Amino acid sequence: MNVLYLVLVTFFAGMGAGLGTGFAGMSAAAVITPVLVTFLDFEPYTAVGIALSSDVLASAISAYTYGKNGNLDIKNVMTSKEAIKSESVQKQIVQSILCGVFIGFICGFVGAGGGMMMLLILTMILGYDLKTAVGTSVFIMAFTALTGAASHFWIDGLPPLAPWLLCIFFTLLWAQIAAKIANKASPILLNRLTGVVLVILGVVVLGFDFFVK
Repeated sequence: MNVLYLVLVTFFAGMGAGLGTGFAGMSAAAVITPVLVTFLDFEPYTAVGIALSSDVLASAISAYTYGKNGNLDIKNVMTSKEAIKSESVQKQIVQSILCGVFIGFICGFVGAGGGMMMLLILTMILGYDLKTAVGTSVFIMAFTALTGAASHFWIDGLPPLAPWLLCIFFTLLWAQIAAKIANKASPILLNRLTGVVLVILGVVVLGFDFFVK
C-alpha cells in the first residue's frame, strides 16, 4: 500500500471524525468506517473496530476540554434538574437504563459511539444547552466506544497497526482543535458550526455510498 495514499486517506477520515466529535459529539464511525471500507478495502467489522478505538481518546480529550470550561454534567448525566423535580426516581432509572441499552447496542453493532443519539436525548428531552450536552455526550461516548472497541478486537484480533494508529492520531488531533473552538464560540455560532459539520459529513457519507455503487 502506498504510504502517502494511506496517510491522506486516514488524515481526511480523522479530520471528519474529529471535527464531528469535537463540535457535535458525533461518533468517529460515521466517517472512518465508510472511508476505510471504500478507499482501503477494509472489512466492515475491522473498520468498525478502528473507528470505535479512534473514538475513545478523541471523546476523552473532548470531554476534558468541555469539562475544563464548565460544560460537562457528570452528576446529572442522564437527567436534567427540571426532570429531577418532576419525575420519580423509578422513572428516571427506567429511562436511563432504556436509553443506555439502546445506545450501547448501536455502539457495538454498527460502530457508532451513540454520541448523536445521546446529544438528541440531552438537548431535546432533558433540556441541556448545546455545549453541556456535547460535553456530557462525549464523556459517555468515551466509555461506550472503549467497550465496543475492546469487544471487536477480542473477537477479531487487532487491526493493521499503521492505519489504526494514524486514524487514532488524526481523530484525536482534530477533536481537540474542534473542542477548543466550540468552547470559545457563542451558542449561536456553535449551533451553526454543528449544522455545517453535520451537513458536510452527510454529503460525504452519501458520496461514499454513490462511489461504491
